[in-house]
Amino acid sequence: MPNSAFTFKHFNIKQDRCAMKVGTDAVLLGAWVQAPEATSILDIGTGTGVIALMLAQKTKANIIGIEIDLSSAMQAQENVLESPFHHQIKIIHHSLQEFTKISKIKFQLIVSNPPFFEQSLKSFDEKRSNARHADVLPFEELIESVLKLLDVKGKFCLILPVIEAEKFRALAQKKGLQLSKLLRIKSRAGKEFDKRHLMQFEFSASEFSEDTLIIEEDERHNYTKEYKDFTKDYYVNF
Repeated sequence: MPNSAFTFKHFNIKQDRCAMKVGTDAVLLGAWVQAPEATSILDIGTGTGVIALMLAQKTKANIIGIEIDLSSAMQAQENVLESPFHHQIKIIHHSLQEFTKISKIKFQLIVSNPPFFEQSLKSFDEKRSNARHADVLPFEELIESVLKLLDVKGKFCLILPVIEAEKFRALAQKKGLQLSKLLRIKSRAGKEFDKRHLMQFEFSASEFSEDTLIIEEDERHNYTKEYKDFTKDYYVNF
């Protein structure tokens, strides 16, 4: 796969001008989220637009993808316009903080693959650093925006590494968002520790469910049947 493009079953992603390329985290989140009844969806930090396009493929919702980086927002818009789902998705070049101030919409579903590095060494590439580091979108500000933008019966879903996920969960619950669904991701069979947590929050969760997904068997690129089934609607080779 050339770094400048990524081909899915029902749409293509050009990414040569995007700060962050298509990665496993985004695909996991897009495949995991289930909200067939949602009519309004917000994708925070849409990047290439891949999650917005994945959600458009399986819902009839109107989707807004916001992106702080101009070149990424422009390329996401191109990816949307060249897809079969262009009528569903609108890309907006805004920070979340700016968007929260002007939006009149209460979204039934909000998704985010947020920046999460807080103290690691930053890259010389400023755009990539902004996409990967929480300085531009601290967890507290992400939660505050979700509280304002989420419908009272809506769902908020995101993916984070385990340590950051635990911190985020504690902050979210303190602010009134309850964890209703958790998917633990393990990179390989036999690994003791989780690699990522996919989390779903609601204002008032009536129940809680938890599951685990293992990506690979005993070696790299030897994918589990569960992972293939999980992503088969999107990945060409599955």
